[in-house]
Formats: sequence, C-alpha cells, structure tokens
Amino acid sequence: MSERRAAAGVRNVLIAGVGGQGILLASRFLASAAIRAGLDVKVSEVHGMAQRGGSVVTHVRLGRTIYSPLVEMGAADFLVAFERLEALRWFPYTRAGATVIVNDLEIPPLPVILGIERYPTGIERRLAAGDRRVILVNAKDMAIKVGNAKCGNVALMGVLARSLGPGVSEEDWRGALNNVVPLGTAEVNWRAFLQGYKGE
Repeated sequence: MSERRAAAGVRNVLIAGVGGQGILLASRFLASAAIRAGLDVKVSEVHGMAQRGGSVVTHVRLGRTIYSPLVEMGAADFLVAFERLEALRWFPYTRAGATVIVNDLEIPPLPVILGIERYPTGIERRLAAGDRRVILVNAKDMAIKVGNAKCGNVALMGVLARSLGPGVSEEDWRGALNNVVPLGTAEVNWRAFLQGYKGE
C-alpha cells in the first residue's frame, strides 16, 4: 500500500463472482455501511453478460477522501471472490499482503460446460503461493445454517467485515443491511452476516 493511500486511510475492495450471486447487493451493503460510518465511498460495477453467468466485479473504495472509483491493478487490499475461478481471474489486482476471501464454490463457465476447456485445478495452491492471506469459506453452508441458502453473499460480507477491522460499527452494518436486502429478509440476512463475521 502506498504511503499516501495509507495516510488517507483508503481501503480498496474488489467483489467478484458471476451473475446471479448477489454481488451488486453485497457491494451496496458495504458502501452503505461505510457511508454510515462517515467514510467517503466510491463504487464502480463491471458486468460481463451477468444474466448469463458471466463475470461481475465491483470496485469499492473507502476512506477519508476518495477521488477515483476504480481499483488499480496490484492495489486491492481485499478481494472477495464468490466463486473459485473468479478469485484466480481477479487475483492480479491484489497487492502484496492483501486478504483474499474465496467462496469454496465452482461454477463452470460456458467453455467448460461445452467441453472446450477444463476448469482450472490447484486454484487454492496458486492463490496461497504468494504473500496474500487466503481465507477459504463455504458461504452456502453458512447460509443454510441460518435457514436461507440465498444469504451466502451476506455471509461473505461478514467474513470481509471481520477482516476489515475497526472503523465500521455493528450498528452501521446492521442499519445498512436493513436498507439493502429485500423486505422481510433482514433478520435471516443478519444471522448469515454474523455467521461470516464470527467464523462459524
């Protein structure tokens, strides 16, 4: 991390996965919680055929003052990958010492489904070979544990919240969650968040 960015308390987060995994909701959740905490936030979304299972990534930058919404190559402090191959795809954006949170899930892309390509092997080994901190979690299991398998995206944000450390309070997270999830699902999503936050 550059000295200038560290002095401004800037943290760069990439949230990556495929269409339909709740990535945009997760990024709105993070941005809303950070705004409630009094931070400046910029968000940029990139959709690649999202409704057909294509890659989706959001850049979320938070700190005292943020000028650009985009995370530069090699500058992400956190990568939250909702799918293993997406972790590998966006890994070059992480800086040395970054935290990489990987959902233990494979969603074969179209070339793999058609038999043209093979799904890469040894992804965890390749991610862990450098100096990044890799956290492998099963978000679906955490979501099922609280009674709704669709809450895996919020469980992953709980893991991120634990890794982000102080600055965004529990009250900020809870208030933000109530504003972004569908009506009537706040309580089960909060339990999913706590599953990720507490590492259960």
